[in-house]
Amino acid sequence: MTIQEEIRQLCRDKNAVIMAHYYQRPEIQDVADFIGDSLALAQQAAKTEAKIIVMCGVHFMAETAACLCPDRKVLIPAPEAGCSLADSCQAEDLRRWKEEHPGYMVVSYVNTSAEVKALTDVVVTSSNALKIINQLPKDANILFGPDKNLGSYINDLTGREMTLWNGACHVHARFSVEALIHLKHDHPNAPVLTHPECKKAVIELSDYVGSTAALLKYVKTHTNNEYIIVTESGVIHEMQKACPGVTFILVPPEITEGVGCMCNECEYMRMATLEKLRDTLRDEINEVHVEPEVAAKAVKSIHKMLAMS
Repeated sequence: MTIQEEIRQLCRDKNAVIMAHYYQRPEIQDVADFIGDSLALAQQAAKTEAKIIVMCGVHFMAETAACLCPDRKVLIPAPEAGCSLADSCQAEDLRRWKEEHPGYMVVSYVNTSAEVKALTDVVVTSSNALKIINQLPKDANILFGPDKNLGSYINDLTGREMTLWNGACHVHARFSVEALIHLKHDHPNAPVLTHPECKKAVIELSDYVGSTAALLKYVKTHTNNEYIIVTESGVIHEMQKACPGVTFILVPPEITEGVGCMCNECEYMRMATLEKLRDTLRDEINEVHVEPEVAAKAVKSIHKMLAMS
């Protein structure tokens, strides 16, 4: 029996479901029951009937599932997998920020801890941030965090002046503008597809900006022979499965001789392996717990997001 077959048998035996983010290793994506971006994973967790949820992603994703499913066992194969965005905004810092801005509504990106979500009015993802912000009162004073690039992008689209937390994804923030300019010159017919966590200078060079799921949908519904992709490289696996024969060119974080090399990976997303996944499910270890009081507050902002999406 292969390790993949062993994992699938464990899922059947234990009534478990494996959820994986698009940025996970290809072999993790291939063995999962469901693959998605942060919004889709949250939606799927909210409606699953499985007794065990194995979240193949980073820690905040497992916390979100635990908040939504307090009666289920939520496991994570790599509990050490953090997130630069979530780490940049600690609950005590957000609490002080709120105190400095009385009367402001707090909108937090899903890439945050449960403690931060508990201090938040509504959570957003890159898939639904624009839709949710557009539903808020036009005169609302908003604190948006922790991703300043996504917040700036939403401000530009809506004309709002949300006050932004100074945080950024360490992968999306480091894509090279110079490398992108070179690639556009060398591949003039390749649309540039970019995630909104990227810096403004990169977004301004792009043909389409959208969440991971939106970028995947774009390549599925268009007929170009090649694309320049400006996001974490894990999504290429699903793009190649959906569009065999199409060339996907990756933008590196800096100009090197290997422009387009696979050097835009999130090391946290790569921490989960098939061996860790099998062992976690087999032994039911690495369970994620959120304090009930924190979860009760955090889930309100998550449910509000799901209702407004």
